[in-house]
Amino acid sequence: MEILFKALEEEFDNMVDFRRDMHMYPELSHHEEKTPEKIAQFYKDLGLEDVRTKVGGRGVVATLEGGKPGKTVALRADFDALPIQDAKDVEYKSKIDGVMHACGHDVHTSTLLHVAKVLLQNKDEVPGKVVFLHQFAEEVIPGGAKFMIEDGCLDGVDAVFGAHVISTMPFGKVGALPGAFMASGDTFEITIQGKGGHAGMPQHNKDPLTVATTLFQSLQTIVSRDTDPLNSGVVSVTTFNTGQPNFNVIPDKVELKGTVRTLDDETRDNAEERIKQLTKGIADAYGMSADINYTRGYPVVVNDDDETVRILEVQRQVMGEENVIDIKPQTSMEDFGYYLQERPGSFFIVGGALEDKADVYPHHHPNFDVDERAMINIGKLFIATVFDYNGEEQ
Repeated sequence: MEILFKALEEEFDNMVDFRRDMHMYPELSHHEEKTPEKIAQFYKDLGLEDVRTKVGGRGVVATLEGGKPGKTVALRADFDALPIQDAKDVEYKSKIDGVMHACGHDVHTSTLLHVAKVLLQNKDEVPGKVVFLHQFAEEVIPGGAKFMIEDGCLDGVDAVFGAHVISTMPFGKVGALPGAFMASGDTFEITIQGKGGHAGMPQHNKDPLTVATTLFQSLQTIVSRDTDPLNSGVVSVTTFNTGQPNFNVIPDKVELKGTVRTLDDETRDNAEERIKQLTKGIADAYGMSADINYTRGYPVVVNDDDETVRILEVQRQVMGEENVIDIKPQTSMEDFGYYLQERPGSFFIVGGALEDKADVYPHHHPNFDVDERAMINIGKLFIATVFDYNGEEQ
């Protein structure tokens, strides 16, 4: 195992180069063209023959057959970027206006590619098969995982694992959580139809703002009064649009948009039902109508208990007991949950905070960046997991 770890460390400069190239040329979800081409070409240059492209649309799946008998383990990395203007003052700043890797997907991709390279160079020692899943469109519902699964990316796979670098988590620290780890993510769009007119003569109108503001406040009671206090839930209205810039005109309609995050199906079902009930009830009370479009997004990321115990033990062995920290469920969403609905596995996190705290920014921020050494830590954990799953000593 140490030989493989050393080989991975020797790839660090190459890992950085590939990551920074991706960072400079990001591509948005469902618009990834050159990125999957580069990924596929990387595998072809390695001499790996079993490489599928356009999996589920834009995904890439490569399979390595080791020299020892064993089971099949899948490792996943995402590769889409976000519609954010890169504000960092670094040489690898995004060259694509309004698009940047602000969530670490470039880190994930480069890591997985070089893990594959090291395993291929030592394939006689590798047990079973390793499937490298390179996924598109993680950032946008309905995501890419669902379509890749439908296209057979998990066929023959016994277990699936993934990791996410965390820019605000100290470098060198790692963590994993059995059970519900990351929230489901739903969206809602509500259009309240009134009757606009002169703001000085409201008696002739039906002001949709009265419904919208009452609804805005009422939606907050879904979590505070309709949800078990021991369960987690978030209902956030993020867009409130009248389309009316004039001070003396009552708008004809108001649009609200928002998101719902939950960690269990009961809370999720209740939130959807109550949003619909409150919207209709309040609109009816004011003599107006309302249309609601509720879209179910990613499922809860539910880590398999046994496989997460495995990951935690691997983390202790590779990183040291003192560097494995306790983590809590998160209300961010991830479509890795789709993989875990199909196969046992676990999704874990790895610290990537920069040394200077002044340079530490959260994910989806214009100044987002990470300590690139986190790629080595993720890579080692991936390699160790492949061996541990097949009963090989580390």
